Amino acid sequence: MSTQPYKRVFLIVMDSVGIGEAPDAQNFGDEGANTLGHIAEFMNGIQLPTLEKLGIANITEVQGVTPAKAPYAHYGKMQEASNGKDTMTGHWEIMGLRIDEPFRVFPDGFTDDLLQVLEKEVGRGFIGNKVASGTEILEELAEEHVKTGKLIVYTSADSVLQIAAHEDVVPLEELYDICEKARKITLQPEYMIGRVIARPFVGTPGEWKRTPNRHDYALKPFGRTVMNELKDGGYDSIAIGKISDIYDGEGITDTYRTTSNEDGMDKFLQSMEKDFTGISFLNLVDFDALYGHRRDPKGYGQALEEFDLRLQEVLDQLQSDDLLIITADHGNDPVHKGTDHTREYVPLLVYDPNNAHKSVDLGIRSTFADIGATIADNFKVNAPEHGTSFLHEIINNK
Repeated sequence: MSTQPYKRVFLIVMDSVGIGEAPDAQNFGDEGANTLGHIAEFMNGIQLPTLEKLGIANITEVQGVTPAKAPYAHYGKMQEASNGKDTMTGHWEIMGLRIDEPFRVFPDGFTDDLLQVLEKEVGRGFIGNKVASGTEILEELAEEHVKTGKLIVYTSADSVLQIAAHEDVVPLEELYDICEKARKITLQPEYMIGRVIARPFVGTPGEWKRTPNRHDYALKPFGRTVMNELKDGGYDSIAIGKISDIYDGEGITDTYRTTSNEDGMDKFLQSMEKDFTGISFLNLVDFDALYGHRRDPKGYGQALEEFDLRLQEVLDQLQSDDLLIITADHGNDPVHKGTDHTREYVPLLVYDPNNAHKSVDLGIRSTFADIGATIADNFKVNAPEHGTSFLHEIINNK
């Protein structure tokens, strides 16, 4: 395991930081979307000095950010090959899969026919049935649930069906059984939901509290990912933030849960202190969950500026045989119509601390899977079915 050019690869997914409409954006209703560009315009210029020197403005126009004369990082942009614009699809593709049948999302709630099938199967009615945060839906419906025994069902902008129930009203084992039945039903092609989540809670009006007894019923990736190959090859595959949930634990050797972008960066920096051979993979979900879906360009911009400050800490900690890759999984333009993700190009920044200022223009990549292919190439494990490695392009330029 000593022959790889890079001993450790650090991968950051800035969740939803798209950089302009993809060529097929019209098929998704996303013409004109540009998450990063529109945020920068809204702020009348954004301050991203770390991303600036890496070369973000060499990929796309960003108000307030100047293209670097000699970018620290290799740079390019990637187009999604899969048919979708959700978190799971983007991440699965990054690690070498291609999803042709998109996971379904339910911005207007679940269909009547699905709820009828579920009610018949589980023997309880449902209330809620809309996009909501877990805390909001409890404030609104927990009292009615306790009185009626009806289950609270809700979703998010991702492909997820969440069922909340008070532990004194619906015993945990019953809730888990209900969710297992829902998982089986929603595997059918007409529903194709990425995750079912049991969301138990306790408490009384005004003091509802979710318990740690949450349980996820996820989908395993439809094929082997690069992380499976790394783990089977004896390499470390460290998952930080939502990563473990997104891949249902497949190919992961170590997991760090996070509570925020800030916490995610703390855990990522902790992983940099470890002596390992393999990858450390971070998802920063706040951009998407707190600002993109809520159509809050100011909050999104401030979160990007905060991330940029922390990113300098990452650069300072990189060792000579490390590689840093920064990208995104889809767009979520906070000035675009609706509240959904947007089909956009995503940035590709690849930083080798030994090779600053000798950057290569990696061009437009035809799939996110080029990242997975490059990681597989570096560690000499089986290449994914999809993706083209750019390892030789960045090594030949040393």
